[in-house]
Amino acid sequence: MFSGIIEELGEVGRTQRIGRNTLLEVKANNIAEDTCIGDSIAVNGTCLTLVKKYNNVLVFEVMPQTLQSTNLGNLRLKDKVNLERSLKVGDRISGHFVYGHIDCVGIIRKRAFIQENLCFEIAIPQEFIAKILLRGSIAVDGISLTVQNKIGNLFFVYIIPHTLKNTTLGFKRLSDKVNVELDKLGTSFHPKQGHPFR
Repeated sequence: MFSGIIEELGEVGRTQRIGRNTLLEVKANNIAEDTCIGDSIAVNGTCLTLVKKYNNVLVFEVMPQTLQSTNLGNLRLKDKVNLERSLKVGDRISGHFVYGHIDCVGIIRKRAFIQENLCFEIAIPQEFIAKILLRGSIAVDGISLTVQNKIGNLFFVYIIPHTLKNTTLGFKRLSDKVNVELDKLGTSFHPKQGHPFR
């Protein structure tokens, strides 16, 4: 289990097919020292198991289903990824409970600055919208965010400058895919809302 508070931006290294699975290498300068084989680490919000490490490189074994149902299958050499180690009992939880089990892949439809904060408009399959709690939590590429609005098959989140600087959201552009995990503790109730860009 995770909190959605990103610890480090990792950099994608080699990928290698081993049978049906893929070995994914990620360079991590900070968290690599304090990880052990078998640890769970969220990579763009996807819970992966550390199978090997050398120097500052973390190696994960990724199944085909995970590549197909997340944005991990779109990663290229030197891409940045959000990294978070699993929670420790007794730690503060600054975000919300994130399981690392991706519900769907969203597509960034619009990004616009409103005052000093960047608003992302993200499209997801319609069946997931009803499960999103307005003003509730949501994880986007593993980042704990607050849902500000939703309309149709879109939901909207605002990104403060600190989050923009310290996560992959600063690199995201229109039509980019993001991993979305709904708040498992949330409800589907929401009042009718308008469109933040109108």
